[in-house]
Amino acid sequence: MNNGMIGVGLEGKTLEYSKLRRWKNTIVGIFTKPYNIIVACALIVLTYLIVVPLIDMIVSTFHVLPGDVRRIQGAAAGDFTLFYWTRVFASELSSALLFRPLMNSIIIGLSVSAIGVTFGALVAWLMVRSDLPGKKFFSLVLLIPYMLPSWCIAMTWMSVFKTERMGGSPGFLQGLGIVTPEWLAYGPVPIILVLAISNYAFAYLLTSGALRSVNSEVEEMGELAGAGKMCILRKITFPLVMPAILSSFILTFSKSIGSFSVPAFLGMRVGYNTISTMLFSSIRQRDSNSAYVISLVLIATAAIAIYMNHRVIGARKSYATIGGKGGRSNLVSLGKWKYPIVVSLMLFVAFAIFLPLLILTIETFMLRPGRFEISNFTLHYWIGESIPNIGDGEPGVLRNWWFWQSARNTLLLGFSAAVLGTMAGQILGYICSRGRGRFSGRTIEQLSFMPFLIPSISFGAIYLSMFAQPRLFIPALYGTFALLVLICMVDGLPFSTRAGVSNMLQIGFELEEAASIEGASFIRRFRKIVFPLAKPGFLSGFMLIFISVIKELDLLILILTPRLSTLPSMMFSYVMGGVDEYGNVVVVIMFIIILSVYIIANKIGKADLAAGIGGA
Repeated sequence: MNNGMIGVGLEGKTLEYSKLRRWKNTIVGIFTKPYNIIVACALIVLTYLIVVPLIDMIVSTFHVLPGDVRRIQGAAAGDFTLFYWTRVFASELSSALLFRPLMNSIIIGLSVSAIGVTFGALVAWLMVRSDLPGKKFFSLVLLIPYMLPSWCIAMTWMSVFKTERMGGSPGFLQGLGIVTPEWLAYGPVPIILVLAISNYAFAYLLTSGALRSVNSEVEEMGELAGAGKMCILRKITFPLVMPAILSSFILTFSKSIGSFSVPAFLGMRVGYNTISTMLFSSIRQRDSNSAYVISLVLIATAAIAIYMNHRVIGARKSYATIGGKGGRSNLVSLGKWKYPIVVSLMLFVAFAIFLPLLILTIETFMLRPGRFEISNFTLHYWIGESIPNIGDGEPGVLRNWWFWQSARNTLLLGFSAAVLGTMAGQILGYICSRGRGRFSGRTIEQLSFMPFLIPSISFGAIYLSMFAQPRLFIPALYGTFALLVLICMVDGLPFSTRAGVSNMLQIGFELEEAASIEGASFIRRFRKIVFPLAKPGFLSGFMLIFISVIKELDLLILILTPRLSTLPSMMFSYVMGGVDEYGNVVVVIMFIIILSVYIIANKIGKADLAAGIGGA
């Protein structure tokens, strides 16, 4: 009897000890599993670099700035106040400061998204799933608008359509005797068209990446069931790529409503303001807290659009394409439409891309704009010496030490931010892809996308304020190259993470599982399997960030110092100084640099922007 009771007691203790051991092993596993460690580190870093600055911005809108003490009766610097919110939402200035610019921004955003996404998605389908001739040529030239800064296209538009009355000097068409209407030179129409040309690449890249990722076996099953090509397109392919199309709509909308440079060049001269230009004006007038309130409205607008997107499409289902099966479905024949479509694309390329670039380049060789006499052509703006009565005595761009310093800073910043940002993007992409459907993956994906919702100018102002003094273990970074690299990395996370997600989703998880069964450690699996297979995507992600940084103006304009000037800021200074021809030279040189780097990366490393961002 006693022995039996002792046995039962021992069994109970053994069972209790076994449960405790399992709980202990579970807890130890949570804190020692490589994936969980990476997730924890990523959450801490992303929270500090994205969430904390955003919270700082929100909190600051409720405190009185030292410069506003006289405007707020009985207030002291740092006191709690609703002054800035009232000023923006419920004052005599509200209409001009917020409501009218916001309405203009929403109209621009919706119009640009509708035009850009429709065109980009259609071109993506033609490039990936049809027998369109000349795909190699179109795959390069159709990405040129993405490589060009949007303000470059806006400058080209002004060079072509401006008039002496509105632009101060005759444009290209007026120089030929063609007088263009003012609504075509400035205002909402040119802003929408320029932004659509600049941003259709989002839809093209995302949709083409999604089309490449569609498992061909799904379409083959439709063919076996007797469905025709158009039926397969309508019933199978289109629903599968719909999340990418809607995502590109949201990306385009968010980018358009937050764009500053295009509305500044094409709208402010005729009093057409958007919420981004009002944000810039408030910051320039040292009314930063009102600017932050405006910025929060802009962020909320984009967030609502994203929420609606998730409500419509739900969580996107994923699939791996690097595995053991699957081929490429047959291309759809365009039949009699083949050559009309080719001609239409060629006309678009000619009039929307090559002709503007050609006109911009020609103007860099014209001493006086709008005059086509042989005697008016010169190399002065490129290599000329300083002449007091030309361009305020500025020497040619290639003779100017400022250009070489700016070029060095630009290339070094682009390379540094692209390498570090792409590495971060691949790691975050790994977390998101392996954690899809889990809290960790969703959280990291949402955090990495947040910088896209914050207007670049506001983001620059936040980082200027945040890192002007030491923070925790980080010293004051204002005026340092490190701050430029950091802000470019964080601002590029939406692109680098999407490239990383797209890359990692195409690496079948079963490959890692097989290596794990063979006893390979997490680091060894990464080094031997993940990174080698991710090489093309790594280069594509590198190019996404490199191109974005090289052409960046809005993000850096508030934190650049003369010693750290870049080519975009140099161009901006020339244009603001009224010497557009020097700015045009800088734009042409920037385009040559970006295109050359992309061609080299494409030839040597098979970098593909569409494969990098598509399918995320």
